[in-house]
Amino acid sequence: MRKIEQQMNDAISDNRNWQSANTAVAYNPETNESTVFLYGNKIAEVGDDYIRLFDGGYQSNTTKSRINAIMNEHGIAGEGVFQKDYEWFIRLYNGTEFFTTEFRNGMRLGALAATDLLV
Repeated sequence: MRKIEQQMNDAISDNRNWQSANTAVAYNPETNESTVFLYGNKIAEVGDDYIRLFDGGYQSNTTKSRINAIMNEHGIAGEGVFQKDYEWFIRLYNGTEFFTTEFRNGMRLGALAATDLLV
């Protein structure tokens, strides 16, 4: 993991604002949520029991690296984003096994809120 990614994860864990070079973390104490930005584009929201992922409009290696660093530190070991034939996929754990699905902007990992359910 890159030094900047470790600093980013430390800021998320410590619930504090942080910025360095092209990466920033904005902590919102009202929602107890950290939002991660890369070049000013939102790439993740990290709450107490969930992570919501975005590509920020750019499916770049840097975006993928930042997302994987967040998932490694705040998600389930073994989950992550990867690329095959110029398309992004995500490897997730469903409680019994790992599976692969396409990456979707705004996808939420972890506990689901009522607003995430189709009613």
